[in-house]
Amino acid sequence: MSRATHLHSLSTSLDAALRPSRWDEYVGQTQVKANVRIAIDAAKKRGSMPEHILFYGPPGVGKTTLAYLVAATLESPLKSTSGVAIERAGDLAAILTNLEPNTVLFIDEIHRLSRKIEELLYPALESGHLDLILGKGPSARTVELALPPFTLVGATTRVADLSGPLRSRFGGGVFQLDFYSDDDLKDIIRRSAGLLNLSAPKEVIDRIAARSRATPRVANALLKRVRDFSEVHERALSATLCDEACELFGIDVFGLTKDDRRYLHTFLTSFRGGPTGVRALAAALHEDSDTIEYIYEPYLLRLGFIERSPRGRILTHKGREYLDGKSSLF
Repeated sequence: MSRATHLHSLSTSLDAALRPSRWDEYVGQTQVKANVRIAIDAAKKRGSMPEHILFYGPPGVGKTTLAYLVAATLESPLKSTSGVAIERAGDLAAILTNLEPNTVLFIDEIHRLSRKIEELLYPALESGHLDLILGKGPSARTVELALPPFTLVGATTRVADLSGPLRSRFGGGVFQLDFYSDDDLKDIIRRSAGLLNLSAPKEVIDRIAARSRATPRVANALLKRVRDFSEVHERALSATLCDEACELFGIDVFGLTKDDRRYLHTFLTSFRGGPTGVRALAAALHEDSDTIEYIYEPYLLRLGFIERSPRGRILTHKGREYLDGKSSLF
């Protein structure tokens, strides 16, 4: 095993160790958890698999973790893949026909499935069989393959990109996961610090939570980076050390990075605060529109620094105030 592969394996193992393995360890998303547990418990009482479930929301808010918890609660094997990895009908057929009975199939970024693959998936979700066309032209014939019982758990950051027919197949529920509160993030950071054997004072936990963009994945990543800074400089975790580390990382008290600040600065200087369209912003920033819309903007909208209007994006008064005072935000 190469050193790079070994380091990647260690990082993956660490992320897995921080992932909640029981429902009582999963902080936040209370209503979603309650609804999913009802679907699972009812199916277990019937002796069947739950109907298919879809989770949507921003990156890093726990969609994958919920899929793992569903499988663990059902005591079922979990098969994980992504929409972008299923390019051809044969890819989907190979996955479905090789499932063990009562498997939870997790498809991340399910909106990346092509419409052709979606249509092939419909009978698998509705009636548990797969229709394959063998051959071409007049000699082509349709073969119906029976599938073992399974539950599909889909996850997406862009639910609007899913077709209506596919969304309607998730009879177990379509659940939105939202950003996290500071209190929930502090609980998550406190738990992760314990798993990492870190002595993290309250002031450090508070600072990391405030800079975590209301997202558990960001909170855990920032905690690990601050830990690394502490170890390299051979200093104990403290509020001062945390501030120094975040300034080095370019992460301010709002959790904004240099890319977020570049977005806001370009908005103000090039477009006078708007209104302006996402394509114009993307061109000015040399980014694609999807990156602007799904990476930069959701958290800036949550902060109230920008607004979306029928005429385009607008830099708000709060956004202008932020830019005026940005030199003292570390």
